[in-house]
Amino acid sequence: MLHHIKGKLSEIRATEAIVECQGIGYLIGISLHTYSAIAHESEVMLFLHPIYKEDSQTLYGFSSRQERDVFVHLISVNGVGGNTARTILSSLSPAEVIAGIGRDDVGLLQSVKGIGAKTAQRIIIDLKDKLAPLAESIGAVEGGINPGLKAEASAALEVLGYTGRQTDKVLSKLLQELQQPSIEELIKAALKKL
Repeated sequence: MLHHIKGKLSEIRATEAIVECQGIGYLIGISLHTYSAIAHESEVMLFLHPIYKEDSQTLYGFSSRQERDVFVHLISVNGVGGNTARTILSSLSPAEVIAGIGRDDVGLLQSVKGIGAKTAQRIIIDLKDKLAPLAESIGAVEGGINPGLKAEASAALEVLGYTGRQTDKVLSKLLQELQQPSIEELIKAALKKL
């Protein structure tokens, strides 16, 4: 079983990346969440999950172990395949998925293109208990706010040259103002205020 890959990011598009490792280029399906995390990197490490079918082999990669865990749970639901799970994780962060399922938010899942009411309800019924242990590791809490989100955004902004002092107040205020922001939304909003 493949666990992760570490290598040179040769090419990247919104839905796939090519990672070169020991002279071999691996085509890996990615979510927009992962795309945002690795798009400007030259060397990457992705956590992998392969899906084997009679007529194809698809490799999915994730910038965090938590995102891969949510993906694996999503594809365990009848009627949710790899591409559907990737679409969900492109529209919602792993913390948003877990928080939405935890509070039976059918509307949140239906906001994802291609997810109807029945599929959203099936995901909630099948995964509510299974994802509860993941909620703590990802930091999802009631209301969908991720306590680790501020630290992650702060670290990203430091890479861009801002100090912790500059970002702390801005991020705290934005987390109160924005409803369930993704890491990308939070960073973009903070950059506008810094």
